[in-house]
Amino acid sequence: MPASTVTRDVVVLGSTGSIGTQALDVIRRNPDRFRVVALAAGGGRVELLARQALDLCPEVVAVAKASVAQDLQLVFYQEAQRRGYSSGDYRIPKILAGPDAVAEVAGLPCDVVLNGITGALGLASTLAALDAGRTLALANKESLIVGGPLVKERAKPGQIVPVDSEHSAIAQCLRGGAAKEVRRLVLTASGGPFRGRSRAELAEVTPEQAMAHPTWDMGPVITINSATLVNKGLEVIEAHLLFDIPFDRIAVMVHPQSMIHSMVEFVDGSTLAQASPPDMRLPIALGLAWPDRVEDAAPGLDWTRSHTWEFMPLDDEAFPAVALARHVGTLGGAAPAVYNAANEECVDAFREGRLTFPGIVDTIARVVNEHDPATGDLTLEEVLATDEWARTRARELI
Repeated sequence: MPASTVTRDVVVLGSTGSIGTQALDVIRRNPDRFRVVALAAGGGRVELLARQALDLCPEVVAVAKASVAQDLQLVFYQEAQRRGYSSGDYRIPKILAGPDAVAEVAGLPCDVVLNGITGALGLASTLAALDAGRTLALANKESLIVGGPLVKERAKPGQIVPVDSEHSAIAQCLRGGAAKEVRRLVLTASGGPFRGRSRAELAEVTPEQAMAHPTWDMGPVITINSATLVNKGLEVIEAHLLFDIPFDRIAVMVHPQSMIHSMVEFVDGSTLAQASPPDMRLPIALGLAWPDRVEDAAPGLDWTRSHTWEFMPLDDEAFPAVALARHVGTLGGAAPAVYNAANEECVDAFREGRLTFPGIVDTIARVVNEHDPATGDLTLEEVLATDEWARTRARELI
């Protein structure tokens, strides 16, 4: 049977979030390609999780928040009754709940685990999926960044398939040449809603303005990370870890139209670029089906009309997050975990009006500079302890 027609069993982590809901859209439209065997979510949207479970009939549903397990079961029955189902019309999934439930689901028998959890909480699930030998479609960049050495030592060649649009683009472009022929990677950034503003002009930015991303529809944390360019900094570290390219050979260009998602320059001077409209369903579908493509995963470009695409260098003075990320990535060890944890605390403070927009990266830089990097092999316990220290210190500074 050709690979493209084989049904893959999929576990979706973070199913009620932005990545998860789009992944389930791809899966629903391709029932011959994918079957959901388990769903997992934080537990903040139990009504949506119950609807997803009734739609896709997974064997297991997991919630990280133990206190909502009973609520989920009740909502599940209510949704079934609302649909007019009798007890024989649907199967009740096994419900797992608690802080270890999502990681437990990540190790279940399946072909692909899509990790769409937001933040460092996804690390345990990433490690569980790798240890179980599953193909990991990775949208949770933070788990690779904060636990880089841990993840790298567990992952077999080809076991991690990137789902971020930029890294998916690079993976596609790398099909066009051998590793020794790569000169540099070029990540593109939309520039966010504040492209072109000076540092002084960013001082009065509000959370509502930061949430108004010009091209992408994403969750609140990633959207603000895109506005500060912290997200691009995280992606530079991720590109280094995924593709083993030194930091001085990873460039960032601002591309406001978000049609070219990244590029690879080869030693002969040629550059391959991957272009498509800004729709995450394309890299998600490719992550689930890799190395095969899913027909009509997302609309393509309209080549019957004119297009104007711009590229410009990044303003490191107004947006210092990428330069800071390069420094953090070069330090290695648990330093990327400090960068990520401090940022998550700063984003929360900014959304609550307790920190200015420029103060996000300024505070991250202070926490990074105060961190005392440990020597020796990185352990999971050290990563978690460093994560907690960075959060505490960021809160103190805020």
